[in-house]
Amino acid sequence: MLQPTNKNSSGHLHRFGTLLFLLVWLAVLGVMAANRQNIYDWWRLRNYQAPAAQAQLAAQDTMTPYARKAFYVNKPEIADKPGFATNCPVSGGTHEQTIVLGCYRGNQGGIFLLSVTDPRLSGVEQVTAAHEMLHAAYDRLSGPEQSRIDALLLDYFHHDLHDERIQATLAAYKKTEPNDVVNEMHSIFGTEIPALPPALEQYYQRYFTDRSRVAAFAAQYQSVFTSRQTAITAAESQLASLKSRIEAEEADLQTRQANITAQQTILLEQRNSGNLTAYNAGVPSYNRLVDAYNNQVGLVKSLVGQFNELVAKHNALVFEQGQLRDELDANTNQALIKQ
Repeated sequence: MLQPTNKNSSGHLHRFGTLLFLLVWLAVLGVMAANRQNIYDWWRLRNYQAPAAQAQLAAQDTMTPYARKAFYVNKPEIADKPGFATNCPVSGGTHEQTIVLGCYRGNQGGIFLLSVTDPRLSGVEQVTAAHEMLHAAYDRLSGPEQSRIDALLLDYFHHDLHDERIQATLAAYKKTEPNDVVNEMHSIFGTEIPALPPALEQYYQRYFTDRSRVAAFAAQYQSVFTSRQTAITAAESQLASLKSRIEAEEADLQTRQANITAQQTILLEQRNSGNLTAYNAGVPSYNRLVDAYNNQVGLVKSLVGQFNELVAKHNALVFEQGQLRDELDANTNQALIKQ
């Protein structure tokens, strides 16, 4: 038997189905919005395999899975000088002024690292990779979270930062990139300062399982320059002291020479006048003056030799320091360095 159709019931079901579909769709959109970054990361990394060198840097820096994601999403490139200069032009404001040499393009636009193969500069690539990864990580912070971290960084900067080199670096950033100073603090503090306040240490655990490893790389690299600068400063101090002593000894030699000449004149007059008794009596004293003079001449020659050796050592240190700096200058012709 056929039953009469209830048009109102059918309409209600249709409207309910439409409403349910809209609610489900809105829920899907909400989930997608909440996970927008994760979806973007998945899409960027779906076919990505980190090159061995980049993967090794991430491992050496003890990057967490989240940090590796932020690093790899930016498809980090390790470039030679021409390639690095192209991707990170100094005029573009991306040239790092701290102990790293790399750049990060905002909005997850890429990370570029200078290839550094000189074994004396071991550690610079590791610090650079961590530094630029932290720039990318800072970009990913929500507004409220970024404000919270900014407050922690500024508090440390104003009350507990005593490293003069880092203070000078941040002062330079204040002049050249005033809007990015806190962003730079975020990368510099996280990679170059061994011990931070508990709140910051806890925060950086998001990116490193052992942050001390990164700070050790930074100290290792920085010591290459500080040790040479210390040796240069010490050599310059010794050179100044030796120069003063040589000048004093040479002035004394002039006085001794004048005394010897005067004594010689007297002895010759005594001998020529036939006063041999006085002449013979004065000869031993004269000879002692000459011996003392000759001994002092020998001393001066020794001091001059020491001075010249120290000059050579000082110049070699200055040359080596300049060579190391040139290794990290993307605008320096590598062919000229090797000549």
